[in-house]
Amino acid sequence: MNTSNKRLTRLPLVVLSTSLLLAPAIPEAATGTTPSPVAPSFFLSRALGAEVPALAVGPWKVLFDGKSTDAWRGFKKETFPGSWQVEDGTLVLAGKGGGDLITKDQYENYELELEWKIAEGGNSGILYNVVEGPQYGAVYHTGPEMQILDNERHPDAKAGKNGNRTAGSNYDLIPPSKPAKPANEWNKVRLVVNKGHVEHWLNGAKVVDYQLWSPEWEAMVKGSKFASMPDYGKAKKGHIALQDHGDKVWFRNIRIREL
Repeated sequence: MNTSNKRLTRLPLVVLSTSLLLAPAIPEAATGTTPSPVAPSFFLSRALGAEVPALAVGPWKVLFDGKSTDAWRGFKKETFPGSWQVEDGTLVLAGKGGGDLITKDQYENYELELEWKIAEGGNSGILYNVVEGPQYGAVYHTGPEMQILDNERHPDAKAGKNGNRTAGSNYDLIPPSKPAKPANEWNKVRLVVNKGHVEHWLNGAKVVDYQLWSPEWEAMVKGSKFASMPDYGKAKKGHIALQDHGDKVWFRNIRIREL
C-alpha cells in the first residue's frame, strides 16, 4: 500500500475537523441573540460521522388521567367550568357557555399528546402559546390552533383556502397533508413546539410543519383572519387551551413533556 496516498485520503477529514473547530462564531449583532457555547467535541463528532445525542427531554406529565381535572381551569378564570365534565374516563364538553379550558401551567418547548373525538357537525380546537390579559377576549387572540372538526358536515371544512380550516390544520393558515378520522372516532394527536418550530401529528402522520416568527409565518398571518390581532402567534411561552366552540367534544390520555 502507498502510505503517501493514505495520508492524502485522510487530509480532507483533518482539514474539515480543524476548520469546524476554528470557525468564528456568528456575531451577536447578526442574529439578535446571544450564541450558546457549544463544546468543540460536538463539531468533531459531526465531522467524524459519530452519532450526536438527541436533545434531553423531561419526564411525561399527565394533564388528564381520566379522573382528575386539577391541571386545568377556565380561560381568565380561577375555577374549572361546570360545562366540562369527566365521563367514562374522558374530558367532555357536555354543555354550552362554559368557556375554553387552559392548563394552569405555561409551557415553552414541549411535546403534547392526546386523543380527541368530535360529535357530528362539531368544531373545537387545541391552541398553544395562549396568553391571558385584559386585552385578550379569547384564546385565539394569541394562540395558534390545531383544528378539530367534523370535516364531512361542518361548513368550515370548505371555507378558508385549500383546506386550511379542516381537522389537523394550523387553523386558517396551513392545511393538513392528510385527513382526520370522521366524527365519533378517536384521533390521536402529537403536537411538538420547540424553539418556534411546530409540528402537528395526526394518527401517526406529520400533517403540518412550520416555523413561528419566520417571514413565511408573518406573511401567512397577514393574509388570514388573524391579521387584525397584533399579538397573534407572538408569544414564546403560554398555556395550552381546549376550545369551547359550543359543540360536544371528547378528550382523553392527555400528557406533556418539556424539551
